[in-house]
Amino acid sequence: MRRLIILFALIVSALLGNAQDNLVTNIGARKSVSLNGSWQYIVDPYETGFYDYRYKELNEKNGDAYWNTDVPANKTEKKEHGYNDKYTLQVPGDWNHQKPEFLYYEGTVWYKKSFDFHAADKATLYYLYFGAVNYRADVYLNGKKLGMHKGGFTPFNFEVPASLLKEKGNFLVVKVDNKRYADEVPTLNTDWWNYGGITRDVKLVELPQSYIQDYVIQLKKPVAGKAPGANPEVSGWVKLHNAGNGQNISITIQGLNFKKQFIATGDSTPIKFNLPKVQLWSPEHPTLYKVNIATNSDKVEDKIGFRTIEAYGKQVLLNGKPIFMRGICIHGEIPQEIRRAYGTEDALHLLNQAHELGCNMVRLAHYPHDEAMTRTADSLGIMVWSEISVYWTINFGSADVLNKAKAQLREMITRDHNRASIIIWSVGNETPISQTRTDFMHSLITAAKSMDSTRMVSAALEVNYAALNNVNVVDDPLGQFVDLVAFNEYLGWYGGLPDQCRKTNWTTPYNKPLFISETGAEAKGGFHVDSLTRFDEEFQEWYYKEQVAMLKRMPDNYVGISPWVLNDFRSPKRNNPVYQEGWNRKGLYDDKGNKKKAFYILQDYYNDIKKKDTPTK
Repeated sequence: MRRLIILFALIVSALLGNAQDNLVTNIGARKSVSLNGSWQYIVDPYETGFYDYRYKELNEKNGDAYWNTDVPANKTEKKEHGYNDKYTLQVPGDWNHQKPEFLYYEGTVWYKKSFDFHAADKATLYYLYFGAVNYRADVYLNGKKLGMHKGGFTPFNFEVPASLLKEKGNFLVVKVDNKRYADEVPTLNTDWWNYGGITRDVKLVELPQSYIQDYVIQLKKPVAGKAPGANPEVSGWVKLHNAGNGQNISITIQGLNFKKQFIATGDSTPIKFNLPKVQLWSPEHPTLYKVNIATNSDKVEDKIGFRTIEAYGKQVLLNGKPIFMRGICIHGEIPQEIRRAYGTEDALHLLNQAHELGCNMVRLAHYPHDEAMTRTADSLGIMVWSEISVYWTINFGSADVLNKAKAQLREMITRDHNRASIIIWSVGNETPISQTRTDFMHSLITAAKSMDSTRMVSAALEVNYAALNNVNVVDDPLGQFVDLVAFNEYLGWYGGLPDQCRKTNWTTPYNKPLFISETGAEAKGGFHVDSLTRFDEEFQEWYYKEQVAMLKRMPDNYVGISPWVLNDFRSPKRNNPVYQEGWNRKGLYDDKGNKKKAFYILQDYYNDIKKKDTPTK
C-alpha cells in the first residue's frame, strides 16, 4: 500500500510539475490577452495559506483565504488575510527591487490578478502562459488549481478549461516561492542574486482545438566540415495538438518565393525540403526570413535564420567556415536599476553594450535568459551560449535532481530551438570533478544531443589554481563528451598576480576546439590608485593587458573567449564592505553604466581580431 501511495504521489507530481511536455512555442505570435501590470500580493513567509498548522498541504476548500476571493472575509477562518490595492507589485518584475522590505526576502508571496474576459467560441482552447516564475509556482484560476511548475528561468503553460473562465471577475492567483534548497536546480549556493517573483510575461492564450504546438525549421547538419552548399536542406518537424487525419501543413518563406505542403502524419510530422538562394545567417549578415506555417485550422509566423554550426577538429565552423568567438558573459540583470532584465528594451540595452565592446558572441549565464534576448540576438547577429543553472555543488547523486535539470534543459531547448543565434547549449558551470558528477553531466549532454543534434553542447569547466604550471592541461573527464572544451580561468585574480600570465600556456588532450568561458578581475568603478591595488580600475586594466598577451600565445585550437562579465551584478556572496557591498565587481561596465578602463583593453583586442578576420576586397 505504501508503495502505491508513493507511486501515486510521484505521478501527481509529474502531472502538476512537468508542463514543459505541452509547452506551446512562439507565444508572441499567438492571439493572447496580456495579464502583465499591477498585481495585488500577500507576503506569506510561513506559508500559512498553503500548509495547515501541522505543516500539511491545505486542499482547495480550506485554503481559500489566500486564493479564493469569491469567499467573503467574514466567511473564512483566516480573516486577517486578504488582497487590496495598498499592496501591489508589477508583473513582469522581481519583487526585490520594487519594495525595500523585499531586498533580501526569500520565501512565499501570493500574487493575485483580476481580469474580465470575453470567450471567443466553444471551439477555442485556452492556456495560461508564464515566461518565467522564480522558483516554484502554484497556479490557481477562479479557485481551481491548474498546476505547479519548478524552475526559475524557463517558460510553462497550463490548459484552462473554458468552463472555468467568466465574462467578469476572473481572478488568477500564483503562489511564488523563491527559497533555495539543496535538491533543486540551482542549489543552495550560487554567486548571483536570487530575484523572486513573476519575472517574465503572463498571457492568456487562445488557440483552436487543433493547433500548431511546436516546430523545428532549421538547416540539416551538413557532412562534417562541409559548407551547406547552394541548395541547403531543411530538416525538421511540425508538432500538432489534436492533429486529426489528413491535415494539410503548408510552409511559406517570404523573400525566397517558397511554398511547400505536407500531410500530417500523427501529432509530429517530419518535414524536409531544399532552400535555393537562401542568404545564410551570420554575424555579418543576420538575415531572418518570415516563415509562415499553416494548417487547416491554425497559422503562425516566425522570423527564422538559416545557418549551420559545428565543432570540427580544432575549429568551430559557422556555415562551413572557421569563426573566432569574441564573447562576453552576461547576467540577466539591469544593474542601474538593480533588477532582473526582461523584454526587448532590456535585451537591446545589454546586447548593444556587448556590440560596442566588439562582441560577435555572448554567453548568457548561468540560466536561460528572457526570450527577448535570444530573439534580439537573432536580429543583431550575435551568437549565443545558452545555459541551464546546473551550478557548482548540485546534488549529482540524486535522480530527482537530474530529472529537474533535464526538465529545464528541455524547456530551454524547446523555447529556442529555432533561434539561429544559439550555437551552444550548455549543461552547467564549474562542477567539481567526480565520477558521479561526470555521469550526471554526461546524461545531460546526451539528452541535449537527442533533442537537438544541430548545435554544439558544452559546459564551463573549472581550473585548479593550486596545480597550475607553466603549461596547464585542461583535462576534465567531461571533455570527452562535450563538443567544445570550455574552461574558466582567473589567473592573476585568484591565482597570483596578473604577471603570472607571462609564463603560462594552456592546452587540452582532446582534439577539440578550446574556448575560455570566463576570465576577469574585480574593480570598483571610479576607484583609482595604481595597478598593484586590488579592486581599483588600474589593477583590472593590468589584468586584461596580461591576459591579452597570454591569449596571443594560445594553441591553434583556441577559438574564442567570453570574459566575466559585461556589467557589475548583485551577489550576496560579495560582502567586502568597501569595494563590493553586495556586488560582484568584475563587470567591464560598473553598476552605474560607466565603462571601466579594462573595457578598452578588451575592445582593442577584439577590434584587432576582427580586422584580421575580415577579408579585404
